[in-house]
Amino acid sequence: MSNLAVTVLPAAVVGLSAGLYAYAGMWPTSQIFGATVQSGSDPNEIALTYDDGPSPAHTPELLDILAAHNARATFFLVGNHVLRHPQLARRIVEAGHLIGNHTQTHPNLFFSSLDRVRLELDLCQNTLFDTTGVTPAFFRPPFGGRRPDVLKAAREIGLTPVLWNVTAHDWVATQGPDKILAYVDHGLAANRKQGRGSNILLHDASHLDTLVESHSRKATLEVTRRLLARPGLRFTTPEAWL
Repeated sequence: MSNLAVTVLPAAVVGLSAGLYAYAGMWPTSQIFGATVQSGSDPNEIALTYDDGPSPAHTPELLDILAAHNARATFFLVGNHVLRHPQLARRIVEAGHLIGNHTQTHPNLFFSSLDRVRLELDLCQNTLFDTTGVTPAFFRPPFGGRRPDVLKAAREIGLTPVLWNVTAHDWVATQGPDKILAYVDHGLAANRKQGRGSNILLHDASHLDTLVESHSRKATLEVTRRLLARPGLRFTTPEAWL
């Protein structure tokens, strides 16, 4: 074997290993690094999950929409956003929705030290309890980023990790409701084909700013209305899938 071949082969192996590691730690449906809650086995069962809130620009209207349809959703809250808008966090809980830990400041835990991971989870857990009186039992890593030790740290404080299997791409500023709904419908169809329910990733805020109104977040509200109006769907929360 030539020197060039000897050099290229290890480089290829390293590249493949890095790709697999990134897939394991960032792809939402990967279970390589440990089990996470995805969905149930009923294709008509839908979990509406909203990340990065609460936001005074969007959360109140979203809560009104959910209430009008008597639907329960899941809000993965950022601790610092809860500190800014405690009344909204309390309103979410008082409306009967499930809240989850989405860290205190929204870092990508895939790249964070274990000490930072623990601090982010602990601070958010304490913030949510102090504000709402609820100790969350569920956790969603920002960007989906996790490692085995991240999942272990979450479980050590009583948190069950929840990812998603439908991505709405509603964080893209130029997305309107038709485009977002097309992404959702594609995911719903894929899950139905696999005989499983759908866990939809949506957002009621940006992790960067909770105050600014966003075209895409407004579109998310319309998408929520359209989904809730569809016959035959049952809306649930991840706790039903344990």
